[in-house]
Parts: sequence; C-alpha cells; structure tokens
Amino acid sequence: MVNVKPNAKSLILDLLQSLRGRALPVRALVEAGALFGLAENGVRVSLARLLARGLVERDEPGSYRLAASAQPVSRRVGGWSSADARALRWDGAWLAVLAHGLAKGDRPARRCDARALAFLGFAELDPGFFIRPDNLRGGVAETRRALYELGLDPAARVLLASELDEKTEARARRLWDGAALVRAQREAREEIERSASRLHRLTREAAMIETFLVGGRAIRQIALDPCLPEAIAPEAERRALVAAMREYDRAGRARWSEFMRAHDAPHRSAPANLAGLSGEARAAALGNPTGSMT
Repeated sequence: MVNVKPNAKSLILDLLQSLRGRALPVRALVEAGALFGLAENGVRVSLARLLARGLVERDEPGSYRLAASAQPVSRRVGGWSSADARALRWDGAWLAVLAHGLAKGDRPARRCDARALAFLGFAELDPGFFIRPDNLRGGVAETRRALYELGLDPAARVLLASELDEKTEARARRLWDGAALVRAQREAREEIERSASRLHRLTREAAMIETFLVGGRAIRQIALDPCLPEAIAPEAERRALVAAMREYDRAGRARWSEFMRAHDAPHRSAPANLAGLSGEARAAALGNPTGSMT
C-alpha cells in the first residue's frame, strides 16, 4: 500500500473535494493543516498558488471552493462509492485509444493524457495504442466523453475494437496483473477494517488524521481501479473494498463532523488524502500494468 502523506496543496484540494462544490474558510484550511504538521504560512502560500493556477476560486472574502477546472477529476474521484456499478458483463470487445504522436515534447499535455487513460483503466498495447475491455457502463460514447473531459488530447481517437487475432487478444489480456490488482484491493480493504476497529480508542484529532490517511489510500485504489471483467481479474474483491469503504466513510464523516460544523461546511463525504493519484500511486492501484503510460 502506497503511503502518501498530504502536503499543503493536496490537503486543500482534498478538503474542498469533500464539500462537493461548497466553500471552506481559510481558517479551517489552516486549522486542518496544523493537524498534519503543516505551517500556516505554507497553507496560505499553497492556497494562493492554487488560486493562480485556477484550481480553486474565491467564494466570498476568506472562503474558497474547487474551481471548474478541477471538477472533472473531482467528480471522478468523488464517484468512488458507485465504482462497483461501473462495469457491465463483457462480451469480448475492446475499447481503444489511438494517441500515436500526440503531445510530443509537451510534458503537461502528456500528463493530462496519462491521467485520463489511467482513470479509465487503459493500458498501452503498442506505442500510441491503448486498450481496455469494453465493459464500462455507457460504452464507447461515454468513455470517449469521460476521457476528453479528464484531459485527453481531443486529437486522440477513441473507438471500439473487436475480433482481435488470437495472439493480440492473448497479449491484450496480459496487460494487467490481475493477481497484483486483487492483492492490492484486499490489502486496502483489510487496512480500513483494522482502522475501523480501533477508531473508538483514538482521540477525535487522531481519528480525523487516521480516517483521512487510511480512507485516502482506499479511495485512490478504487478511483484508479480499471474495473476489469471476471475473465481478466476476479471482481469480488473490488466489490468488497467498495462496500467496506462505504462503511468507513460514514465513520470518517462522524469524526470530521464537529470540525466541519464549526466552520459551517456540511460535508457529503469524509475528507480523504488523495495525494498521489498519479505516479507511484497510479502504478500500485493498477497492479503495475505492463504497458501503462508514465
């Protein structure tokens, strides 16, 4: 399990993410930062930088909310509780993305492409050719819309691929390490179950910190789960993880409720540490797909 602690930037985004469009005052962000050993000046500087980048916006004097530019990823991550309903029965067809030659030399654009493809569970079969089973609800049209919304280059082509030759089919199915994926799902579930069993022994502040960190690791796992069909990776452990995280989220909301009420910020989900939804965390969540984009 990847252990990623929040920095000031990720803490701000994660707290605002939990509010689903509502605002939070700066004093609340500073107070939350102190829980994690983050200095007030560092929180304020990070907030100013996020504002300049257009990731947060002012709601009223001294209060901020997530900006529209951050909403696509926020919605994707925030939809973790229905992740077990994203996948349908697989008929053997594949979704494909042709992205050969796109964004060469443009690192920010390549990061956007990689993020979009990772969130939808694509792996690279051949250079510039990404693929995943066609088992996502909404099919190719919804997948295309989601990929572009998450930042995939509009010049990339998203299409349906069927009747792969035998060798290509076998190679495609090996792109994901199903055993590693199931192991990561099980570890995430067991971690939140262990944490849930000890929360009642912790102080309120300690429980806030623990649910933020442990819940964040589980949500990263769920948000980046490729939702593979049973023929490639067993689905039961993914469903069990989502169900366990729903219970843990209720526990997390309870521990954060007093803090949020004090700042007039009713939250719809427990704040969770989502730092690391790329890089090492992405690789771990996807079970180290052999052809993943970096």
